[in-house]
Amino acid sequence: MDFYMRLPRDTKEFALFMFIVSVISVNILAPLITCFELGFSFAVWGRVLRVIPFIWMSVVALVLLTYKPAEWLTYRIVKKGDSFRAVMLASIVSSVLLMSVFLPVIGTWIGSRSFSVEPIRMFFHKWPRNFALSLGVEALVAQPIARQVLLRLHLRKDARASL
Repeated sequence: MDFYMRLPRDTKEFALFMFIVSVISVNILAPLITCFELGFSFAVWGRVLRVIPFIWMSVVALVLLTYKPAEWLTYRIVKKGDSFRAVMLASIVSSVLLMSVFLPVIGTWIGSRSFSVEPIRMFFHKWPRNFALSLGVEALVAQPIARQVLLRLHLRKDARASL
């Protein structure tokens, strides 16, 4: 029942789900990771706010590109009959893992407004922290909020349909 009530049922709901998750994630993670890199200050935070729309667009594009590989990986981890929470956790780990390979490099390029090999060179040094932060935000904040929005939407739709 959770799969039917808390996950998107059609393309419009998938777009809503992706919008909610991506907006929450980008608005938390971009400033947080940048502040860990450059220091916590209002100046750094202000610079991040100016590039968030571009980072958000790259996140949406990357979600669409990694959706199928993440789904494939998820179903290599879980088996038929696993609980909703187990499947969701495997899905989150899979998508965050794939996205965390690309976003540190792309995000740095967007944020610094220049292409350099520095984010690639420092990738393995920074990846564990970025992965852990992203996994925490996705698993504990962004996706639970988006699933709750979908649950309420479905309850309202189903109540209207039963009238």
